Amino acid sequence: MTLRLEMDGSANARIARLLIDRADKRNAFTMAMWQLLPDLLAQASADPACRALVVKSAHGGAFCAGADIAELLANKDDVQWRAENQQAINRAQFELTRFRLPTVAMVEGDCVGGGCGIALACDMRVAGPDARFGITPARLGLVYPLHDVKLLVDLVGPGQARRMLFTGMLLGAQEANAIGLVEELAQSEDALVAQILAASPFSTQAIKGFVRNVLDGQVADDAHSLSVFASAFAGPDFREGTMAFVEKRKPRFG
Repeated sequence: MTLRLEMDGSANARIARLLIDRADKRNAFTMAMWQLLPDLLAQASADPACRALVVKSAHGGAFCAGADIAELLANKDDVQWRAENQQAINRAQFELTRFRLPTVAMVEGDCVGGGCGIALACDMRVAGPDARFGITPARLGLVYPLHDVKLLVDLVGPGQARRMLFTGMLLGAQEANAIGLVEELAQSEDALVAQILAASPFSTQAIKGFVRNVLDGQVADDAHSLSVFASAFAGPDFREGTMAFVEKRKPRFG
């Protein structure tokens, strides 16, 4: 299977790992993989014990080389296929960007084109020492989706986004970190995920929603955001967090 979901962790704090498993093609995505991704996200979201999602290569090396160019060439004259492929990419990216749980992309090798889009759609990116990031449609006479361009601009600003998009250049892990494309340089995502799991799941999910609202243009509280803020004071995570603070211990969120 070229894309699969694995769960690990305890009964009340599981991690979903979305594994890209097509190493012979540098984890390039086919239309079938784009179509499958939302279903796997739905499976992870349906698990009440799931607390975070990690997207990574199943076997290390390349994170994702982008779209399968051979498949694109084979179908370049098929208007219906191209429309279905675009729809599949757009839906997968939209669903990943708005997945209800914190998401982390662990990038160990090349993360290019549509593969970089997958990493951009995650909340945070961890880059290993061999990671390289690039967005290369301009080298192929293609155009990057507007949704994903916005994700890039939100992270690195318009100037750096233009530099990446206009040139198709590849950035190493250090430079990607310096411009804000990745949040952490590490061999593994484990430490970051452990910190996420140690926090209140109510808080992380609510705050993730607020960040997305801000990125989508909201600038002031509305009835929903005010109700979410107020509801925290009556929740079990607030009781546990404050008791742990008073008792000088680490909180144990359910």
